[in-house]
Amino acid sequence: MPRFFTNEIDENNIVITGDDAHHIGYSLRMKKGEEITVCCCGIDYVCSIKDITGDEVFLELVKKEVCAAEPNIEVTLFQAVPKLDKLEYIIQKSVELGVSRIVPVLTRRCISRPSEKDFLKKLPRLNKISAEASKQSGRGIIPEVTPVVNYAKSLEMMKKLDKTLILYEEQGGKSFSDIDFSGIKRTGLVIGSEGGFDSEEVAAALNSGAQQIWLGKRILRCETAPITALSILMFLTNNM
Repeated sequence: MPRFFTNEIDENNIVITGDDAHHIGYSLRMKKGEEITVCCCGIDYVCSIKDITGDEVFLELVKKEVCAAEPNIEVTLFQAVPKLDKLEYIIQKSVELGVSRIVPVLTRRCISRPSEKDFLKKLPRLNKISAEASKQSGRGIIPEVTPVVNYAKSLEMMKKLDKTLILYEEQGGKSFSDIDFSGIKRTGLVIGSEGGFDSEEVAAALNSGAQQIWLGKRILRCETAPITALSILMFLTNNM
């Protein structure tokens, strides 16, 4: 069933407009009586098409339910900025796996170093990738890809979470299986770029309350590490 997203919804007057309406009427060629799902804030609204007029699609609510694909833990991925193609891949796959937010971070060893202005130009495309991955994987929200932040700013953001885990392979750390996720609602994963983190950055994260983890003795690429870490986290929290 086709899925569409909105930030707010009136259950008594559900209307799809703009590009989504055009997609329903012209690309999908849907007709009156057919059903679509409208997602808002993690709730799935199954609706029947009442009428299609130009760039507006009028819907009738059939039922609503909590999106079964949404995990019960909010995960923010703090991803040190890699090359653009790798970042796009990380966004797509992490959204499929259940991430709630992706924060690109400029660290000392980042090879790709876009300015805030240049990165803002790329942001619409990155959020479009998130939206497409959300639709494909049946998510109930579209995870936000934020503007790029410096490392100090990311540390402040981490402090607002219940638990933050930083992946640093050079000196080991705890295994995921040693981490207690009971009672944790909001967690962060901190992943390096192609060059990883330097020791001072890791120390700063640990001083801010983060825990160091590792994924074993094999060194993973920067685009493999977040996918692996998210998969393990979702499995350990019964979200996979």
